Amino acid sequence: MIEGVSALILFFVAMPMKYLSGVPDVGKQVVFWVGLVHGLLFIAYATVTFVAWGQGHLLRKHVGMAAIASIIPFGPFVIDRKLKAVEQPEPVTSS
Repeated sequence: MIEGVSALILFFVAMPMKYLSGVPDVGKQVVFWVGLVHGLLFIAYATVTFVAWGQGHLLRKHVGMAAIASIIPFGPFVIDRKLKAVEQPEPVTSS
């Protein structure tokens, strides 16, 4: 969800600020910092997706859906809902 929000901030706040505000120097700085944060969050999103797949928590089709969702605006919100629908709780062990 956080990665999706960062993408929307980049697309709908930072980039218009750079190209439409009339103050391109400020906009460049905003795009740089928001883009940096978004890039780091994107790397974390991909890492978590592949770790979950490697541990058997995600099917290959879910990894593919997550990859496609990551490049479409609002995609992370859609995949989050789909993954929550197929999520199964882990068994509780008593100690």
